[in-house]
Amino acid sequence: MLIEREVLDKARGGDDAAFNQIMQAYRKRIFGTIARIINRPQDVEDVAQEVFVRLYFSLKQLRAAEVFEPWLYRLTINASYDYLRRQKRRADSPLADFSEEMMLLADADASTATFQEERRQKGIRDLMDWLFNQVSEEDRILLTLKEVEGLSLKELQEIYEVNENALKVRLFRARQRVLRAYAKAGKEAGISSEGLEAW
Repeated sequence: MLIEREVLDKARGGDDAAFNQIMQAYRKRIFGTIARIINRPQDVEDVAQEVFVRLYFSLKQLRAAEVFEPWLYRLTINASYDYLRRQKRRADSPLADFSEEMMLLADADASTATFQEERRQKGIRDLMDWLFNQVSEEDRILLTLKEVEGLSLKELQEIYEVNENALKVRLFRARQRVLRAYAKAGKEAGISSEGLEAW
């Protein structure tokens, strides 16, 4: 864990200073997970606030310190799911986001080596985001936690509450669906899918 068990126990007992320590320790990880799931940078902080509010009011229900991190991930995933459901209901137009992104790119200094490297990394992130968006929310979240966040099978078992074999099957099928989406896009654009074959 990123915090001492004593800090967690104090927070469960209502110590606000201890709760703030938990927020600071997990802030970056939670923001990163949300960002990769919802794919809308401007709304990440709002979803994270919701996660921390839910954490504050439900921390006393935590069974044991050992399950805190999987439990926090589940809160994060649930809040992200709720956000995605609200977005579907609102049916926001993606054109506004696209225009904003294009403006940001236009304002960037394309002549520097730093920008070139950032653009290369962004291209990789955009490809992964695009691929993850070709599959279900369930696949995207599972693959984000495993391949991007680097959670172990044991941690994923606690989050999803399934046995290891069932989890491996889910991961295999999710990867296959991403590979098929990549192969289809590659065929249409004349791009080889060899880069993901080892995945």
